[in-house]
Amino acid sequence: MNDANTLNAKRVVTAFFRNREDADQAVEALVDAGFDRDQISVVAGGEAGSQQPYEEMGFWEALKELFLPDEDRHTYAEGLRRGGYVVAVRTAAGEYDQALLILDREGTVDLGEQESAWRSEGWQGYQAGVPLAAGDNRDQVIPVTEEELRVGKRDVSHGRVRVRSYVVETPVEEEVSLREERVEVERRPVDRPLAAGERAFDERTLEVEERAEEAVVSKQARVKEEVILKKRSDDRTEKVADTVRSTKVEVDDARQPRGTIRR
Repeated sequence: MNDANTLNAKRVVTAFFRNREDADQAVEALVDAGFDRDQISVVAGGEAGSQQPYEEMGFWEALKELFLPDEDRHTYAEGLRRGGYVVAVRTAAGEYDQALLILDREGTVDLGEQESAWRSEGWQGYQAGVPLAAGDNRDQVIPVTEEELRVGKRDVSHGRVRVRSYVVETPVEEEVSLREERVEVERRPVDRPLAAGERAFDERTLEVEERAEEAVVSKQARVKEEVILKKRSDDRTEKVADTVRSTKVEVDDARQPRGTIRR
């Protein structure tokens, strides 16, 4: 996945997909998230296995519009030559992170891993400074060239932070004091005369209820801690230093002026 700054200060996020279905799903996900279709472009590759040069397959010029470094442009071009698709979305301020997340989860191919796989199959990758051929009957030409430093940006993943919550059951024990009542029936022998006021031969019923306490368990969920993931973006300026080459021509003219006699 790649991003670049365009002249109108918009950032372009690009992603490579192996097939049209994944590319279309990424486009629809971007549209569903609120991106305008005019912001999105798709570069379709050629027939898988084609051996034609990049320049003859039509998509080379389209890749130039994305302001990619030459090495990345050649990698994308190789993927297109193998039948893949490139989805690019031009993002305004505040849209970049959202576009990056959508393309990252919609089947995008890790271009670094894919490039290593292609190289293991014999692909040479980007090669700068390929000499031009000249025929015997053509003018002998020395091109005077000068390199220009073009600085783009590549989005590199530094890993993810994943927080997962799960439920753990822990046995707990508590002691509770319970009260229990018991009714005891006791019969004791006596031998005494009926006291004054006591009524003999009356029908009576005595009833005593036994009661006991039972343990009742209830649970209440309480929030003890909150885990918050925040994503902060900081802008920094980095000075990029490199060397650029240019061709210098020295002409050593050893010819004699016409009409001059060498002694």
